[in-house]
Formats: sequence, C-alpha cells, structure tokens
Amino acid sequence: MKNLKLLRTASLVVVMCSGLSACGDDVAKVSLGMFTTKDVLIDAKHDPKIPGVTCHISRVEANLSMADPSDMSISCRQTGPITPAEIASIDKSKNGEIVFKQSLSILFKSLKVRRIYDAENQTLLYLSYSTKETKGSDKHALSTVPLYGTQAWVKPAVPVAEQVN
Repeated sequence: MKNLKLLRTASLVVVMCSGLSACGDDVAKVSLGMFTTKDVLIDAKHDPKIPGVTCHISRVEANLSMADPSDMSISCRQTGPITPAEIASIDKSKNGEIVFKQSLSILFKSLKVRRIYDAENQTLLYLSYSTKETKGSDKHALSTVPLYGTQAWVKPAVPVAEQVN
C-alpha cells in the first residue's frame, strides 16, 4: 500500500513538472492518431552558455505510460550572435558538457543534450541521447552548428608550403 501511494505521488510530480517545463519551451504537440495516447512533442531550448544557438528537440510522449520511448531527434541552428567569449567559456574536453536535461519517467530515465566542441572544424556538436540508469539506451541524434560566419570563427593559419606558391 505504501509503495502504491509513493508511486501515485511520484506520478503526480512528473505530470506537474512536465507541464511546467512544456509551458516555457513547447513549440508543438502533434498527436500520433485518434486511438493512441502518444504525441510528438517539439521543444525549443537555448544553449545557456551560447544563447545564439537554439536546439529544437522532438520526442514521443507516451501519456498514461510509465515510461516514454527513447526515440528523439535534434536540430540546432545559430539564431543569434556567437562571440569568442562565449566559446572561451565552454567545456572543451572530449566529453563536452550537458547543456539540457529532462526527466522522461519516474523510472530514472532522462533526455540529455551534450555540447561538444570540435576545435579543428570550429563547430559545436549537440548530441541528444536518453539514459536509463539501470540499463542505458543506444538511441541518440546529432546536430552541428559551424562557427563560420560568426564573431567566434578564427581564420585558419595558411600552411607555409601554400604561402610560397
């Protein structure tokens, strides 16, 4: 009985939290059919350290289900200026850093978006993936935002061999 009460309370919290998060970033909600409780949600998220980048993330929301599916897609674009100071402030390690995280179920499942900087190609990579702490998931999607044409782009040095010709 105690576990059932805890499950009901947790379900209510998840419903309340998903409603609050959907209010701020919700772009669209498309039903997958008249006789299903599944919808495709599309959210817009701004990179907190690089506000000139907006990512649109689509995912399936399975209403009345204990867990949402792991399928998602992501598309990120430059929607404002990107400055050298912003690029200097980000984590440039091989693993990058998590920039968005959203709970998908009460069963420890999360949608995460990680920003990784590709210094050689002067490009921001945004990897979306789902995690389930008990067994993981291999579903993921990738989007890139090149810095070319922004204030943050640095003209590559010309190799010495090419300068002679």
